[in-house]
Amino acid sequence: MSKHVLTAVAWPYANGPRHIGHVAGFGVPSDVFARFQRMSGNEVLMVSGTDEHGTPLLVQAEKEGVSVQELADRYNRIIVEDLAGLGLSYDLFTRTTTRNHYAVVQELFRGLNDNGYMVLQTTTGAISPSTGRTLPDRFIEGTCPLCGATDARGDQCDNCGNQLDPADLIDPRSKINGETPDFVETEHFMLDLPALGDALSEWLGEREGWRPNVLNFSLNLLKDMRPRAMSRDIDWGVPVPIEGWQDNNAKKLYVWFDAVVGYLSASIEWAYRTGDPEAWRKWWGDPEALSYYFMGKDNITFHSQIWPGELLGYAGSGAKGGEAGEFGELNLPTEVVSSEFLTMSGSKFSSSKGVVIYVRDFLETFGPDALRYFIAVAGPENMDTDFTWDEFVRRINTELANGWGNLVNRTVSMAHKNFGEIPAAGSFTDEDRDLLDDAAAAFAKVGECLEHSRFKAGIAEAMRIVDRGNQYIAAQEPWKLA
Repeated sequence: MSKHVLTAVAWPYANGPRHIGHVAGFGVPSDVFARFQRMSGNEVLMVSGTDEHGTPLLVQAEKEGVSVQELADRYNRIIVEDLAGLGLSYDLFTRTTTRNHYAVVQELFRGLNDNGYMVLQTTTGAISPSTGRTLPDRFIEGTCPLCGATDARGDQCDNCGNQLDPADLIDPRSKINGETPDFVETEHFMLDLPALGDALSEWLGEREGWRPNVLNFSLNLLKDMRPRAMSRDIDWGVPVPIEGWQDNNAKKLYVWFDAVVGYLSASIEWAYRTGDPEAWRKWWGDPEALSYYFMGKDNITFHSQIWPGELLGYAGSGAKGGEAGEFGELNLPTEVVSSEFLTMSGSKFSSSKGVVIYVRDFLETFGPDALRYFIAVAGPENMDTDFTWDEFVRRINTELANGWGNLVNRTVSMAHKNFGEIPAAGSFTDEDRDLLDDAAAAFAKVGECLEHSRFKAGIAEAMRIVDRGNQYIAAQEPWKLA
């Protein structure tokens, strides 16, 4: 029976072109999954877009001497072209600067606020001494006060998995220019995660089949539940839809509040574009529908804690109760499918440091198939993976070209040369039946792997049959039979 499957793909920042490390985490895995689900007869809705709010765009626009909107427009086009060139099969790839997105984000916020899960709180904000601009949590690094890791971010430490505030860090510094931020008091709306803690714990406790690294990290977040700021001192973003805040251009919604709502707003936009404005509910309101979220490991907390918390609070499912807003009760993620990091020759990809291979440059030289294959067979599925040119060349030449390419070429060439068509099958030998049975069993195994986002295992099984096919041809010598 056909299922409705939402493939929700992380939103790339529109502050620069994407490199192959980005698409190794959110791009290729999500597309392989979506294509498999469609081939299985399921109704797939694959959505994403460019994330165009927050400080990263302001910083880049200032560097380039253009307006933020101009910067977002340009990089939206570049990213769309790159992802299309890579063959990613989105049903809709949109933007966070649409009127539809603003309206959906504000509806979620009002619903959470009406149910009591948004609370005003005076907190500490980080300010750049040189520019006076607010620094987002992720633009501040320092030493983790809990485990001592020296590269902890202002929102969490990837080493120990604990949630942090920028002021918690030892020797905090700005990632933009290295200066020590000033900390000032400011008032913001906070998502009351402690009031949603039991509901989140119950939901996470029922998750089965997740990648162990993702589930363990998510469960660890439950140990330190604290309110998280959902507004920011910034003039670029979605207005806070509350009286006294709506027209305050110095306060906007936190980019990570509005970015995750993008999965819903994109689904609603897609429905309007199809001429059936309510069609999105098949993926969001049907309890039997499935939803899979693809991203890199640095975004797990927003997809297994913040976004589910927003959905639970909007439905009134936390400790404070409440009633669902106009969108109704919305489906929680079936699975958060997070990849680890792809590094390059031992170093983390960094455009500023020149450690980078942009998607566009890669596609111009090698085309999409080589990159898609490498990511699928050797990408950072369960652990950080290092990209080297030697390994890339070996994989493509030995496996994709000499293995699969050779099998296809020799069989098609022999059929064309000797028959001009696919010849009718003769009587099967024991060797024939053995290979056919093995291939049929492998077909089911590969499907099971792809169903559970185990791409490496799936392609390894497929290539095992490719090797058997080549061995079979070598042993049978069909050119002599002809």
